[in-house]
Amino acid sequence: MRVQIVAVGRLRSGPERVLVDDYLTRFERGGRALGLGPARVIEVDDRKGGGMVAEAQLLEKAIPAGALLCIMDERGQDMTSPDFANRLAAWRDEGRGDVSFVIGGADGIDPALRARADFALSFGKMVWPHMLVRVMLTEQLYRAATILAGVPYHRA
Repeated sequence: MRVQIVAVGRLRSGPERVLVDDYLTRFERGGRALGLGPARVIEVDDRKGGGMVAEAQLLEKAIPAGALLCIMDERGQDMTSPDFANRLAAWRDEGRGDVSFVIGGADGIDPALRARADFALSFGKMVWPHMLVRVMLTEQLYRAATILAGVPYHRA
């Protein structure tokens, strides 16, 4: 199952970029044998303005046809890491070819795109900067692969 992280905004070089790249590399190495991956980040920018509606249009164009749409939203479902791993495995086992995790811009995700989502995932009730959400999501993807593979990275 291919994984896309579709996000508004560009991640500049720096510590966040290093972490995202590292966790994606780890995920791809460990996930391949599990039928997870490859994973990639797709960045969209709304340079013309237009707010959430314009961002949603750009996000929708970047999501592969038929992909399961999972939005990152503070109103979404809180999950443990093992629950997230099991959710990924279930999507894979259902034959989903793609899963796209969508990270909105500063104002969030347009309500119309939110309504179209198959799943909403939360990293808690706090609002996180989109750059940190990318790091946390890629780490959780890697953690999920290690949980599913029985590798002792996750200790809980």
